[in-house]
Formats: sequence, structure tokens, C-alpha cells
Amino acid sequence: MKEMKKSNFFAFIFRMKYINRWALMKNTRYENVTEHSLEVSVIAHALALIQKNKLGNNKINPEKVAVYAIYHDTSEIITGDLPTPVKYFNKSINLAYKDLEDRASKSILKMLPDYLINDYENIFIAKEEDKEIWDTVKAADKISAYLKCIDEENSGNKEFHNAKETIIKTLKDMNRKDVEIFLEEFIHGFNLTLDEVGIDIRQN
Repeated sequence: MKEMKKSNFFAFIFRMKYINRWALMKNTRYENVTEHSLEVSVIAHALALIQKNKLGNNKINPEKVAVYAIYHDTSEIITGDLPTPVKYFNKSINLAYKDLEDRASKSILKMLPDYLINDYENIFIAKEEDKEIWDTVKAADKISAYLKCIDEENSGNKEFHNAKETIIKTLKDMNRKDVEIFLEEFIHGFNLTLDEVGIDIRQN
């Protein structure tokens, strides 16, 4: 039997937990890329379900959106999480960083065995056909960042106030009904304590 080629793909992917976000900010609790990716996946899946079940968009696949979101920041294992003011300082820096992200994603993709590359290619290399998926992931990414700001403010950290205001403006400027519904129906709970959330397993 032919010996199978060894792959370091998943060992590399699991290093997302070593990459901390919000590097320039004082944090009461650090957030790594692994936990951020899970949050974005949960939110993106919800946005897709809102689109499908409430807004009648039958073209979007919520499960596919969730998978794309899981891997949306894998390039940061190589690039790190570049602070937003640096990333968008000017067009040249932004384009150079996007090129670096693309190169990093392609390098990670090549770590897979040949028989899996086709299944992962669209997840790591954005295609125009998946624009609606990536736009949903981007919206979820911003909502996740907004929730981080809320969490920090609720912990008494004023460092995230300006970021919070900037992010909520960005979300509103997206002019997306699914985002508007998510913010209206679900954000209030993030300002509550566990007791205020009101879950009681004795009632079940």
C-alpha cells in the first residue's frame, strides 16, 4: 500500500488561537482569531437564515456561509492581525496587504492533500460567484467586532468607545436588512448580566 502524504494543514489552522486581535488597544480580555472566527461563523449563519426565512432569499446557503466564515481569517496566522488604522492608512498599503493575504491563503491551501484542494479552494480564494456569501461574512465580522466593543465597555474599558461608534456607523452604511434585523432583535442581550438574560432550566 502506497504511503499517504503527510499534511500539516490542520496543525497550522489550529494556530489561529495564538493570534490575538486588537493589538493596539488596551483589552480587559484578549480575543484570539479562533474564538473570533467561531463568533463570525455563528453570526454569519444567523444572517443567512434571516435572509432565507424572513427576507425570502432562497439563493443563499446558511451552512456554506458558516463554513466560509470559519476560515475567513486563516491568512492572519501568517500576516498577523494588522490594526485597522494601518491597514486602511492609504490605498497602496491596503492593496499590498490584500495581496499578502491572498498569497498567505494560497500557501495554506497548498498544504492540503491533492484530493481535498478543490473542496477548499473557494473557501480560501474568493470568487465572484460567492460575492453574496463573502458580503454576509464581512457583515458578520463587523457585528462580531461591535460585540467586542460592547463587552469591553461593559467591563469599564473606555478604550473601545470610538471603535464602537465607527463600527455601528459602518454597519448602518451597509444598508443591509438582515444586519438591521439582527441588531434589533439580538444585540440588547449583550448588555445584560447572566441573571438578567433570564434562562432557567427548571422551567423545561
